[in-house]
Amino acid sequence: MQLFYRTYGNGQPLIILHGLYGMSDNWVTHAKMLAENFKVYIPDMRNHGQSGHSDIFNYNVMADDIATFIDEHQIKHPIIIGHSMGGKIAMKFALDYPEMLAKLVVIDMSMRQYTQSDFNYQIIYALMAIDFSGTPSRKVIEDQLDHTIQNQRIRMFLMKNLYWSTNRTLAWRFNLKAIFDNMDAVFEGILSSKQYNKPSLFIRGGESDYVTQDDFVQIQKNFPQAILKTIPNAGHWIQADAPGDFMDCLQDFVIL
Repeated sequence: MQLFYRTYGNGQPLIILHGLYGMSDNWVTHAKMLAENFKVYIPDMRNHGQSGHSDIFNYNVMADDIATFIDEHQIKHPIIIGHSMGGKIAMKFALDYPEMLAKLVVIDMSMRQYTQSDFNYQIIYALMAIDFSGTPSRKVIEDQLDHTIQNQRIRMFLMKNLYWSTNRTLAWRFNLKAIFDNMDAVFEGILSSKQYNKPSLFIRGGESDYVTQDDFVQIQKNFPQAILKTIPNAGHWIQADAPGDFMDCLQDFVIL
């Protein structure tokens, strides 16, 4: 799978993996800050952004995508950072290919299986229901989304995936059918007896329930050097809720 990517800076390589419905563009601001010390790569995961589409969509193949990406670009011992779905990809990759990376950072994600909430389906049904016929504007599409997704931040996050497929037609960049057909795989847990015995940082939001103390007990079995940091007054999107505290925490770990 060919992955579209953006790159910034020079130095030790660092790869950032985005979450579900995200893309590389979401992390450009953070990448430019990290580029003062690192060569930062931000790929679009399969079925997201400008990367290829596939009916196969699970953590096994996405971890393999990253291994292929590293080989193709001759990247040596990168630090890998993953948020949400990207965090699970990062964990799976670290366990399957421990020799290929130097450090691991996982942002607000544990190894366990998550329950698919009504809100998860509300989002994908809302995206799939958008009517692109005629010549709708971004404002028309936002108004359609507003009927089911009242949170403006989430609407703006999702709408970053709009693009002009022709001069007069908007479309979604992500492959909604593949995501919908593989929703069970997106929320599945990572079950492994392997260990990643290198420095690992797990960052959670103080107002998020994605990583509990019980979750961290399991994490430490697979990642014995893992440390857990909590960012107060931040939810699941820590990097957006508390960008200063998040970057301080991140840089303290990756620059050591």
